[in-house]
Amino acid sequence: MIQSIPLNKLVPSPRNVRKHTDPKADAELKASIAAQGLLQNLVVRPAKKGMFEVEAGGRRRTALLALADEKAVARNVPITCLVIGGDETAIREVSLAENFHRLAMNPADEAQAFASIIESGASVEDVARRFGQTTRFVEGRLRLASLAPVVFEALAAGEITLDIAKAYGATSDQAVQERVFEDASKAWYATSPDSIRRMVLNSTVHGSDPRARLVGKDAYLAAGGRIDRELFDDEDSESWSDIALLEQLATAKMSEIAACLASEAGVAWVKPTLESYVTHDVTQGLQRVPTSELPMTEAEIERLSELDTAYDTAAEILEDEGSDEEAIRAAETKISEIDAETAAIRNRPQIIDPDIKANTGLILTLGRDGAPVLQPQYYADTDVVLGDDGSAITIVTSEGSPKSKRAAMSQRLVDELAMQRRDVLALHIASDPGLALDLFVFALAESDTTRFGPTPGLTIRGAAASGPAHGFVAHDAAATASLAELRSGLDESWRAGDTVTVRFDLFRSLDEAARAAWLGWVVGRTLEASLNMQGGRSNIFHDHLGRLMGIDMAAWWRPSAANFFDRVSKSVILDALADVGGATLSSRFTASKKGDLAASAERIFSGNFITEVEVKDRALGWLPAAMTFAVAPSERSDEISAVCGDEDDADTQATMNSLEEGDDSHVSAELAA
Repeated sequence: MIQSIPLNKLVPSPRNVRKHTDPKADAELKASIAAQGLLQNLVVRPAKKGMFEVEAGGRRRTALLALADEKAVARNVPITCLVIGGDETAIREVSLAENFHRLAMNPADEAQAFASIIESGASVEDVARRFGQTTRFVEGRLRLASLAPVVFEALAAGEITLDIAKAYGATSDQAVQERVFEDASKAWYATSPDSIRRMVLNSTVHGSDPRARLVGKDAYLAAGGRIDRELFDDEDSESWSDIALLEQLATAKMSEIAACLASEAGVAWVKPTLESYVTHDVTQGLQRVPTSELPMTEAEIERLSELDTAYDTAAEILEDEGSDEEAIRAAETKISEIDAETAAIRNRPQIIDPDIKANTGLILTLGRDGAPVLQPQYYADTDVVLGDDGSAITIVTSEGSPKSKRAAMSQRLVDELAMQRRDVLALHIASDPGLALDLFVFALAESDTTRFGPTPGLTIRGAAASGPAHGFVAHDAAATASLAELRSGLDESWRAGDTVTVRFDLFRSLDEAARAAWLGWVVGRTLEASLNMQGGRSNIFHDHLGRLMGIDMAAWWRPSAANFFDRVSKSVILDALADVGGATLSSRFTASKKGDLAASAERIFSGNFITEVEVKDRALGWLPAAMTFAVAPSERSDEISAVCGDEDDADTQATMNSLEEGDDSHVSAELAA
């Protein structure tokens, strides 16, 4: 029967089948109850001493208790409940049925609902607050509501995914969306978010486009493609109008080439992509296979040294503001020639265990000149590491169990990096008194009212957390220096009191800003050292805090020879170079000695080198995965779909940003813990 029961008479049931929750979903539920009230009854069973055990609705009870802690509702507020009886098996079935038979809302339905609320006069911020979402999430759903009807209906019907719908939203022109949707519907190959985004952002492409060069004009025209030429256009500047057809032809040709190359290379597969580099989407679910390279001859090593010297000479000319145009052109030509020759020398054949090679694959990218490029890195759908004797060992994991890999970093380096990342996090908390206060009160309440003990990663019991690397202080780290400056600026006049009572009264007499500064400092200093990696330095709560504050880690910590590159293996550095500049950049340093390689890497990752703008930007944003604040698994799929697009077009990027549901930076996951 239905009965109103005071909140403080409801207790958890040991029979409730839900044992795990999602903090983000719990926050959304709490916001919804605060705004709309309890919309669904709790299912309870009578217990001893007039209490009732909650068999279904435990999350709703927890949200109500949290609201009671905030004084938003009374602790004895009446809650409408369905009171049931029966044996334990029957009650467990009720709990399972209540939790099991649920259907998440379609994104299209969410978009329409948000749009109707906004139209009634609510602001985006109001909707976000009432439903426990970020404004970015609400804005993204509103963007979906403005899609062309045919695209929106396809999303509502489940014919296209949310990521595909977001890709259509990269342009606000519904006519373009409709045309691309019609073309994509006729395509025989499976369209990806990347291809849809390219199609909606480019109504035409020039003849110099890599896809056009790959397919060729004759094949494109024979398939019914259209080409428009102005009076002074040449083959490179002419406009190819049928983008969907071009994508289809390019995909088919790359697939054909990939099949042939797989047979020639003796691998299980070759995966083609129309991108000019290997994206995370392409390698999702794959693992790099370790290989070694054919050693260089003494003559090749000597020639590389000569080329490096010539490169530096030419680079000095480009960096010299007094160089004339003729000298600059000559230097640019010389650098191009050096790059080509060094690439030919350093592009060494990869040596891979024959027993492993047959089960691996390669990635085929599309070069800027329209020529397919077979990337030298092997991939597999299982982990492969090298044994002590150099042989390959395949490690197959099951059900997401941690993978056992050889450590890429020493324990001392792990400890030092963890302390430096802690300082960045501590600085931001110390600079945000509001968050520090929330964190402080929460940590105390958490340890006092739950059986789980202190909040993970904090030592809010008065003492400062010590670092695992005793005596280590990163004097040259920006965050550490800023923390020291913040500490020296605290108002310590209250320490003049002779007794604790006097000192307390003096402290209370400080102005609000001074006391807030002390709050931020004492909370920030309790943070323990952590890294985004498996093992004892992992702390998902720190990762959540870093994402919550939107910390740009690359702006606070850059890898140098002293703090990183001198401390890791040569292969780790080469992998990092490949992450930002592909095989071309990595291969240039293959023959370098470890010390020289570390020094060069420091220069490259500080942006102090001549290269394309996009490569330099990736270098300045690169971080070892361990130094990042990890993206939660539930957020990662939404983020991946927002990576691609025309980054040079500010309007396009703004549109892309409006579709993203998270606000974290994308980081390289290539560096294994």
